Amino acid sequence: MTTPKPNKPNCKLVGTDGNVFAIIGTVSRTLKRAGQPERATEFAQRAMAQKSYDDVLALCWEYVEVF
Repeated sequence: MTTPKPNKPNCKLVGTDGNVFAIIGTVSRTLKRAGQPERATEFAQRAMAQKSYDDVLALCWEYVEVF
């Protein structure tokens, strides 16, 4: 039996101007507002450990629906 995947809230990343820290903050806030503070913390920790901007963007799609 598999554990159901958590709900992925919608997250608007347009306008963050390529600033990786703004992206991490936006995704974290989105998760917190969606009632997922543990996932927000997990995301932020994982994002800060990534090696590149592109890796952080790829990680975003694991946690939120990006538009």
